[in-house]
Amino acid sequence: MPQQPEGVPVPDDGALPEWVAPAPGHPAGRGPFGVYVHVPFCSVRCGYCDFNTYTAAELGGGASQHSYATTALREVALASRVLAEAGVADRPVQTVFFGGGTPTMLPASDLVRILGGIREAWGIADDAEVTTEANPDSVSPASLKELVAGGFTRVSFGMQSAVSSVLATLDRTHDPRRIPEVVQWARDVGLDVSLDLIYGTPGETLDDWRVSLDAAVATGVEHVSAYALGIEPGTKMGAQVRRGDLPRPDEDLQASMYELADDVLSAVGLQWYEVSNWSLPGRECHHNLAYWRGDDWWGVGPGAHSYVAASDPQWAGVRWWNVKHPRRYAALLEQGHSPGAARELLTREDGELERVMLGIRLREGLPIGALTPSARTAVGSLVGQGLLDGRAALGADGGGRRAVLTRRGRLLADAVVHALT
Repeated sequence: MPQQPEGVPVPDDGALPEWVAPAPGHPAGRGPFGVYVHVPFCSVRCGYCDFNTYTAAELGGGASQHSYATTALREVALASRVLAEAGVADRPVQTVFFGGGTPTMLPASDLVRILGGIREAWGIADDAEVTTEANPDSVSPASLKELVAGGFTRVSFGMQSAVSSVLATLDRTHDPRRIPEVVQWARDVGLDVSLDLIYGTPGETLDDWRVSLDAAVATGVEHVSAYALGIEPGTKMGAQVRRGDLPRPDEDLQASMYELADDVLSAVGLQWYEVSNWSLPGRECHHNLAYWRGDDWWGVGPGAHSYVAASDPQWAGVRWWNVKHPRRYAALLEQGHSPGAARELLTREDGELERVMLGIRLREGLPIGALTPSARTAVGSLVGQGLLDGRAALGADGGGRRAVLTRRGRLLADAVVHALT
């Protein structure tokens, strides 16, 4: 699993810096607020995964799935108090996202119970987006119906591939033929549906990838995420690649796979709105957009990250993260302590850097006038290299002068960020 960044200690009560609060007599003027709930349980550990997840055998006592909803609700109560004391709690939740792990390893009633605690703490907007991730073999028509009745609006299925040999390399357990079935189940109860795909698995060919893309679009879903496989140290697959048991993913092949994804998805009306995400117009994942746009969110669960923007213009905001192990997380909350492991106090300069790093990944790009003078100077060169859209840079599309990635720029987004920061 990846190491968490270093930071300064989180106060035992979780209190936020005083500079997040609006000045007396001034309205808060804050943007949307979202909640992320991390459910750290999986039936098996996939060989490529370095997320903060655990199987039942790895956890042992003190961090059971049975008690997890109660533990998560303790953090929701703490979050409600901390945000109220900081003066930034007076707004309903716009997005909720249950991720993992496999959230649907918990009974649907537990997920609904956690969502109910969030509703009680802050209220949930009438048009809120409420998503859970799910493995295709972890849901049933009855469980999906129960989620909808409890307030869920969206499900994101971990499809990954439609090719059995690729799924086997990834240690995925579901039958690819189940995907159309679970998508239909979700549709039948009124859920919006997204499919998550991975490309560049060792041994996967371009034809394999086309099979997966064709299978995804055949379901008619309104949203697809597609991520290049990265080989992370400390994972089973990392060891297999290091030993030579599996080939390292070919970056040129992954680039061709990305271009094929863009072609296939665009042909059926799924437009890119972030480098790795495509949707029908208006069906974007608003929770993830909140991350990329720098909105406030509270992350519930072991290892979860949170962010609250500053009201004082000298600061950008505060980001913190919870202890990683579910047993330690549960013990701290049971004792009445914050589960925060450490936090970063972000300066205005930190915030500007992150705004460029995240904002450039979006289809809307960044206003050129808001860039630093040196970054504005670099725009012309980036247009010349085919990395930024020339018409957008000139404001020819009517949206003002903006730095917007071309498709080639999306493949080389890190280089663009380096040039603009």
